[in-house]
Amino acid sequence: QVQVVEYGGGLVQVGGSLRLSCVVSAASGSIVRIDDMAWYRQGPGKERELVATISSDGNTNYKESLKGRFTISRENAKKTVYLQMNSLKPEDTGVYYCYADVVSRLITSNYEVGKYWGQGTQVTVSS
Repeated sequence: QVQVVEYGGGLVQVGGSLRLSCVVSAASGSIVRIDDMAWYRQGPGKERELVATISSDGNTNYKESLKGRFTISRENAKKTVYLQMNSLKPEDTGVYYCYADVVSRLITSNYEVGKYWGQGTQVTVSS
């Protein structure tokens, strides 16, 4: 019953910027806590790779090659994680996926711990 939805993908020219956002919500029950959140991406013909992670208290980690260009952040009250992408390159093209570790409370009042993925949002960097 937990939904993860990404926003903000699109077509951008080399050197441009995009900001992705991802909202976590409960279709039924409620969200108790969101622990780690992350962005992954999958380029054409490539395997899915980790872009960046952020803990509930704001500690971040990045794919080494993306440091300085990409910034992950979150707003816990809005249950939202962001990915600011600057100086985009053609190799940044791919589908970007949001991931969240979520503790939710079901309508039965039981608690559930789960790992959830969004459906992905396409980012295309054109030259």
